[in-house]
Amino acid sequence: MSTQSLFSPVSLGALALSNRIIMAPLTRCRADADHVPTDIMAEYYAQRASAGLIVAEATMAIAGNSAFGGREPGIYSEAQVAGWKKVTDAVHAKGGKILLQIWHGGRACHSLLNNGAQPVAPSALRIENDETHTPQGKKPYEIPRELRDDELPGIVAGFRLAAQNAQRAGFDGVEVHGANGYLLDEFLRDGSNRRTGPYGGSIANRARLLLEVVDAVIAVWGAGRVGVRISPLNSYNDMKDSDPVALTTYVATELDRRGIAFLHLMRGDFFGVQKADVVTPARAAFRGALVSNMGYSPTEGAAAVAAGTLAAVAFGHHYISNPDLVERVQRGVALVEPDGSTFYSPGPRGYTDYPVAS
Repeated sequence: MSTQSLFSPVSLGALALSNRIIMAPLTRCRADADHVPTDIMAEYYAQRASAGLIVAEATMAIAGNSAFGGREPGIYSEAQVAGWKKVTDAVHAKGGKILLQIWHGGRACHSLLNNGAQPVAPSALRIENDETHTPQGKKPYEIPRELRDDELPGIVAGFRLAAQNAQRAGFDGVEVHGANGYLLDEFLRDGSNRRTGPYGGSIANRARLLLEVVDAVIAVWGAGRVGVRISPLNSYNDMKDSDPVALTTYVATELDRRGIAFLHLMRGDFFGVQKADVVTPARAAFRGALVSNMGYSPTEGAAAVAAGTLAAVAFGHHYISNPDLVERVQRGVALVEPDGSTFYSPGPRGYTDYPVAS
């Protein structure tokens, strides 16, 4: 089957893309100890600038209790803004476009990575099915502190400042990270949100924080340069929801009302535990540009674009090992599989040393 539909231009809101292949956000832990982006990160992203759009990795919006891996980047300090400016300049010099994914780790964080600060969450429920890496080795996740309602405006303000800093760093827009069991997703899904009051209980209440963050970011960027990523099925980080289809429909409807640039939908579950079709209800409820990822081959993605289901397709792990993924797909060259042992290791190995096809 042809992949030609992936190579036509498309506009996602105010973002004019030369092709419909998006580089999904990929945590790689190559920032420095102060969460400042490094020169090697600029090289890495510039290598992948032929993507129609790059969504840079999950980046801490707020200092204090949101680090979960030790070397993920932030966007709350002047040094971090300057570091990211080197990245955006390098991508733009190659003709690319890049968004910043802004994020808070929520209960997936650990006090040993945050100067003793206890992780926070919608409810005092810890991640039970895994351990996390800390400076003292693997440790069980901690019981998070339940955020008070009066603390939530501060979370929203932190995301607003992150959006402003992303502008100063030269990004083309931002993606709000509402997926994969981090703070905003923890509020969305009833497996992790057991609170009462205005931010718990009904789907509308559970979605309130995400939508308040989105509104704050739109006030900075305009709706046409804001994307939102959700993962209603993904069980990663001990997540679940009792009705992911209804949740998808509600969130997609509310985001459609706001006219955002795109909805980035993770269509499946890393572990195959939760199964449902969330693409169909998202497409029905969201009239704007729908982007999806998780397991798409180039031919399947092209078919979804040709059918009008998707505006573009996001590729994740194959972008680690194929900096020239766009050119490989266009020429029919086989994609290289990445080395998982180097996903989060320091230095260039498994990061900037994957070759382009001859």
